[in-house]
Amino acid sequence: MKKRLFLNLSLAYGVAALIGKLLIAAPAVADTSGPVIVALGDSLTQGYGLMEHEGFVPQLRDWLSANGVDAFRVINAGVSGDTTAGGLSRVAWTLTPDVDAMIVALGGNDLLRGIDPAVTRANIDGILSEAQKSGVAVLLVGMQAPGNYGPDYQRDFQAIWPDMAAKYDTLLVDSFFAGLGEDIDPAQMRGVFQPDGIHPNAEGVKRIVDGLGPHVLDLIERIPD
Repeated sequence: MKKRLFLNLSLAYGVAALIGKLLIAAPAVADTSGPVIVALGDSLTQGYGLMEHEGFVPQLRDWLSANGVDAFRVINAGVSGDTTAGGLSRVAWTLTPDVDAMIVALGGNDLLRGIDPAVTRANIDGILSEAQKSGVAVLLVGMQAPGNYGPDYQRDFQAIWPDMAAKYDTLLVDSFFAGLGEDIDPAQMRGVFQPDGIHPNAEGVKRIVDGLGPHVLDLIERIPD
């Protein structure tokens, strides 16, 4: 399945890069005096191929509201086709003074392009350094690499996120897709992914949010008073 997903990355992310735009939206809630969370990512965060209300950020807002976080904002800073370099280039102006926390979910496009893991590592380091300067709590979402580039690349790439989480004392989730389970077979994949085989459909996003939601609650707990 990992090979199938990887082979589909080129078409999926390539198309997403052509149509992706930075989407910044705030939820319609009565009280916005609570925490402001930025979701910095690529097409998976942006909501590629979905109706707006079906995307990651809107579903996360709904999940938080259903779990007792009634005063908050979640800002969608996902850009389809973005790499960690793109995230680094815009993180400073994304972290405005009102931002309290950030979810970082980048790396899929680095993997697609076979970018040197040392470059990806430096970019993630730079993003987390900016967050630290801004006093922003971070939930870092990791990326699992298939073996197509060889075991050394796979090892070096996958080590980036736990190493950076330890360096900056951030929260860490191993994979954006953790909520789907470790061994989702092709038959199940059809039920939670769009036809491209890499971008989740609305049901897939729901399961992803169910998996990440508790970690976002932990993130909110880390926001300084």
